[in-house]
Amino acid sequence: MFLGIDVGTGGTRALLIDRSGKVLASHAAAHAPIHSEHIGWAEQDPEDWWRAAQEAIRGALTAAVAAGHTTPVEAVGLTGQMHGCVMLDAAGHVLRPALIWCDQRTQPQCDWLTETIGYERLIELTANPALPNFTLTKLLWVRQHQLEIFSRIAHVMCPKDYVRFRLTGVYAIDMQEASGTLLLDVVHRRWSTEVAEAAGIPMAWLPQLFEGPEICAHISSEGSAATGIPARTPVAAGAGDQGAGAVGMGILAPGSVSATIGTSGVVFAATAAPTLDPKGRLHTFCHAAPGIWHVMGVTNGAGLSFRYLKDTFFPTNSYDDLTDLASNVPPASDGLLWAPYLFGERTPHLDPDARAAFVGITASTTSAHFVRAVLEGVAFSLKDTFTLFAELGIPVDRIRLGGGGARGPLWRQIQADVYDHAVELLEAEEGGAFGAALLAGTGIGAWPSVEAACEATIRPAQVIAPQNSETMAEAYRHYRRLYPALRQVTAP
Repeated sequence: MFLGIDVGTGGTRALLIDRSGKVLASHAAAHAPIHSEHIGWAEQDPEDWWRAAQEAIRGALTAAVAAGHTTPVEAVGLTGQMHGCVMLDAAGHVLRPALIWCDQRTQPQCDWLTETIGYERLIELTANPALPNFTLTKLLWVRQHQLEIFSRIAHVMCPKDYVRFRLTGVYAIDMQEASGTLLLDVVHRRWSTEVAEAAGIPMAWLPQLFEGPEICAHISSEGSAATGIPARTPVAAGAGDQGAGAVGMGILAPGSVSATIGTSGVVFAATAAPTLDPKGRLHTFCHAAPGIWHVMGVTNGAGLSFRYLKDTFFPTNSYDDLTDLASNVPPASDGLLWAPYLFGERTPHLDPDARAAFVGITASTTSAHFVRAVLEGVAFSLKDTFTLFAELGIPVDRIRLGGGGARGPLWRQIQADVYDHAVELLEAEEGGAFGAALLAGTGIGAWPSVEAACEATIRPAQVIAPQNSETMAEAYRHYRRLYPALRQVTAP
């Protein structure tokens, strides 16, 4: 058995698979809610991730035994929410709650870093511009506002790497995750000493770098006692949630693309070489598999938009209830539009101050219209990334859907219509935990490569063709006018 652990935003999931890719058991444990002291702030307690990881791992192992799967875990891989900033002292103790991926407070630090290094030079060095989401800008905020804490930092980690540290006692990070720190030379797959020195970050704080399937640690006796994983079990470096999720969906060759809607939404394309957007609207990262890269566009408030709508206005309805309601509304929602900028926006606007809005409400607008407009607005926001792919010559031959956006027939059809491209569903789409487990198996030689692991375990199940492309293309043209208009109204 191979164990994949996904330290997400809302919870941690542990999943066990065999060499055929069959899921043998899984268990999830919820995290405490995101703490947001001010608008745009988002923090979580790393100790809560570790508590949830222990619960999820023990739950998955117990479920496996109950189902008759008694083979020991052969290897462990980790994935999780990217960009979070975990700060530890020399003894490995957490110094403060982690600023997580959707925290938007660090625009002043982004501006300072851009002025210090230069916009074009920063993209040359890291393949990305300075954005509030990235780990480095969060460190700079702590230095400016909490110097006493900053002065005690000895180690900087991302969320899943903190859980690995608790499992193994080792400080390590993979290339794909490190790409989202703004401290990695993405082209050459190494830490950027120039960026670290310019930002005043000691290189000694940064964990050792590994490729995704590399074995970087082993379960310690303390980690074993806490989780039930046998001591000395190999642990692979893994990847951030998007990299591991792409592995779990077989997105490794140029032309293969995934569109995944979780809390955030990501359009992810594999590339054979680093492909840089000079304007920094797309992220260019190392892939979880050695020797390849990827580009991706991110919508901060994708699945979050649907959750916000449900929790705020339909707390007694299920998601299925709401999508059934929305299915009675025609494509393009009779002109109602949703701009999904609940946590600012990344692609293509790079604007932490962007704000969400419904536009086009009339006396005939029903609750069903609001639901369908949210589903369509999220798809439009992801369409923005496909528009950039076309501009930069990035091929799109096959689109596979993942996350919550792949689980209901209405949202699947909306995406096919908005993207104007057939979309594929997989036989079993298990998210980043599945990809992390494949990386772990590759690390101990169960498969000769990540590509071979995907070939052996991932099977497409259904293709959904577009049905309303012309209608949605016209609605998308109207959607594209939303952001400039809203910016005039809501800009600080």
